[in-house]
Amino acid sequence: MRVRRLLASLLIVAAVTAVASANAASGSSALSNFCDRTQQLTASQQDRVLRFAAVVRDELAATNSGAVLISRSGLDLSRFHIRYSHTAIAWRDEDATWTARQLYYACDEERPRIYDQGVAGFAMGIDNPALGYISIVKLPSDPAQMFKVTSLDKARALRLLAASYSANAYAYGLSYQNCNQWVMEILAAAWGNLPDGDDLRERAQLWLRQAGYAPEPVAVNSHWLMFASSFVPLLHLDDHPEDDRYAMKLKISLPATVETFVQEKFPTSERVEICHDGKRVVVHRGWSPIADGCIPGEGDRIIDLDG
Repeated sequence: MRVRRLLASLLIVAAVTAVASANAASGSSALSNFCDRTQQLTASQQDRVLRFAAVVRDELAATNSGAVLISRSGLDLSRFHIRYSHTAIAWRDEDATWTARQLYYACDEERPRIYDQGVAGFAMGIDNPALGYISIVKLPSDPAQMFKVTSLDKARALRLLAASYSANAYAYGLSYQNCNQWVMEILAAAWGNLPDGDDLRERAQLWLRQAGYAPEPVAVNSHWLMFASSFVPLLHLDDHPEDDRYAMKLKISLPATVETFVQEKFPTSERVEICHDGKRVVVHRGWSPIADGCIPGEGDRIIDLDG
């Protein structure tokens, strides 16, 4: 259910953002309007987000392995009860500094790029300064090391980067890619020990199929939402199989599907969810989600942001 709502939410929010921006700024391209989502934080908001990021850094510092999966709530989809939209690879260098390596869309270049970002910057990418979530999946030592080595292998990391971006990219298509799909293909190249080569993306997707990666079909349940891809930048349907389009069920990689795959492949992996509501930070351990609104449950750690 979460996956279904997420695609619908992405389509709705993208459509509203694009249309509103186009009305507000004549003469600008639709793509530029879509990308223009920068917001300025007040000094108080910035201080609280930085304190939240410090808790995330502390959690990473306590990790034995050198790489983890890290996801953030990103675009504020709270009105749709959706949490995570963006996944990255966080890795630790020789100085014990953690960095998030991720795919992002470079609006000025109109193409996807690989971007390294500190933990604080990654946390700043959450749209809502009053409510934010970050999920960390800690992998067993050997898979984590393979994950790190492959993500830092420039040749393979760039070979796995598609030339064109689509927020709802088909998980088994080569025409487009979203941030989560790039992470999945890095995982495939790492755990499948796949060498570099022109067909690396194709081989990575074949490995994922053989490993049982099957994103739950996202039921869009609205012809209008399907039509939205015709005028909303960075959304496409032409890469999805015809049967999926007619059924309005799309297979895309999302943080939830990435985490599910990792949990199934390495059951000893551990998950930590960290959130803040502007007043306190909650650290929740386990694969069950924390309650909406960043409400702590039994056994959760609570850190006061006002202290």
